[in-house]
Amino acid sequence: MMESNLGPTGVPKGSMKSGLVPLPTNPMVTPLLTDLYQFTMAYAYWKAGKHLDQSVFDLYFRKNPFGGEYTVFGGLEECIRLIANFKLTEDEIAFLRSSMPTCEDGFFEYLKEIDCSDVAVYAIPEGSIVFPKVPLMRIEGPVAVIQLLETPFLSLVNYASLVTTNAARHRLVAGKSKTLLEFGLRRAQGPDGGISASRYCYMGGFDATSNVAAGRLFGIPLRGTHSHAFVSSFMGLDEIVDRTLPSHDGSNQCEDFVSLVEHWLDKIQGLKSSIGLYGETNKSELAAFTSYALAFPHNFLALVDTYDVMRSGVPNFSAVALALSDLGYKASGIRLDSGDLAYLSLQSRKFFAAVEREFGVVGFQKMIITASNDLNEETIDALNKQGHEVDAFGIGTNLVTCYAQPALGCVFKLVEINGQPRIKLSEDVTKVSIPCKKRCYRLYGKEGYALLDIMSGENEPAPKVGERILCRHPFNESKRAYVVPQHVEELLKCYWPGNSSKEREELPSIKNIRRRCLEQLDQMRPDHMRILNPTPYKVSVSAKLYDFIHFLWLSEAPVGELQ
Repeated sequence: MMESNLGPTGVPKGSMKSGLVPLPTNPMVTPLLTDLYQFTMAYAYWKAGKHLDQSVFDLYFRKNPFGGEYTVFGGLEECIRLIANFKLTEDEIAFLRSSMPTCEDGFFEYLKEIDCSDVAVYAIPEGSIVFPKVPLMRIEGPVAVIQLLETPFLSLVNYASLVTTNAARHRLVAGKSKTLLEFGLRRAQGPDGGISASRYCYMGGFDATSNVAAGRLFGIPLRGTHSHAFVSSFMGLDEIVDRTLPSHDGSNQCEDFVSLVEHWLDKIQGLKSSIGLYGETNKSELAAFTSYALAFPHNFLALVDTYDVMRSGVPNFSAVALALSDLGYKASGIRLDSGDLAYLSLQSRKFFAAVEREFGVVGFQKMIITASNDLNEETIDALNKQGHEVDAFGIGTNLVTCYAQPALGCVFKLVEINGQPRIKLSEDVTKVSIPCKKRCYRLYGKEGYALLDIMSGENEPAPKVGERILCRHPFNESKRAYVVPQHVEELLKCYWPGNSSKEREELPSIKNIRRRCLEQLDQMRPDHMRILNPTPYKVSVSAKLYDFIHFLWLSEAPVGELQ
């Protein structure tokens, strides 16, 4: 079958080694997905004869999002897909001619020939925990071509890393045992935002999505049941025409499932005192649940808050679930989409426990309780503090829109040209770039947690296990510490070798990226990851790189004159 030749993300198995890299997921990601000034700079480079100058750029960010002290890197695969297929078409060049009418014809002939065969990309693996100032990607090659990659790379990495981080933060606050469902498509910033959100939320630790297109594209598990509209569309049980339902094992058939449901509802209502049920339930809701169970007897999960959760939704669900149990099926559970989620989940669990106790249906009290309704980090944290019985959280708007912070703020800075280190200065020290081609390492301590990241010059020796190394803050001379690492991890790996003979890393599947993210979250000290007042993670430079930064700073900064 054709599927046997595909990896879990739809990439042909072994394609990264054979050179076959698929097109970007979004067809709008082309060489024209860039700012005009990238093309005007390319023309100026070409006009000055500098377009082939060998450059090194770092892509990094300056501050962690959401008031936290960590970020999760996303978007690398799409960047590699872009450069692997980077080629301007005749139509695109014709459009550029019309947009840049004063440029010489020779420039457009040059554009016809360029691709990314001379570009090299070194990157931290996607799904890794990353920190400010440390390059997520190092891009090397002809300066004019690299400038054309700046905007699309930033576009592909900024949102991807932001929403992956948001998902990881929700995973941490919810805990490992809870199921997290991404329900954000309808609230996302357009179709591309919705598709990207589903992909990167899964990478960040979510378990499934409601987005069918994302499920098809990326192999993400799908989840979903029904809405309030489905429940309110029914008027009564007499609307159910086909009432038959075969048993789970197919050995017999129930000719009137509706009557079986009504029988169980009567038995539940006969136990009003022991399960806290008072009055009649809503029969139109019962009809909706029964109809849905007839359609999906293997995974019946009901939205129980259309009318009243405890007086109607939960007992109606229980009646249908008990009827299914008689036929050998096991209902999945309920979803709460409004009200006091902590209280309602606790009361629902008590109700299910009472049903199990009264009717001897083993496992009934373990029905899955899913909660939704504009959830975010803070509401989940509040639920944890109150105490609740929620098993799964369906999260949409606050997750996919990154409502708490709309942008990450990655930047793309020149750090070397023709072998000469370059620096970008600013009165704001946080905006001063760290020059030259660098190697980056993560140093781990005795307990297995990451201690700090350190950057050094390309030709400096790597830190060694058990050997003391001086780690310095890039700009504050008083902040320094000796570290004796118990494990050293080099962060930047070759994902596109350009014209070198280096072996390139294979792009991992989406499931492996998700696994890496969750493993990395476990490798960080808990105080770095907490919601309130997290401890800043240290990012440092070697003593030699520190000295060079400040030498270059003084060399490039103009000297003032007082009169």
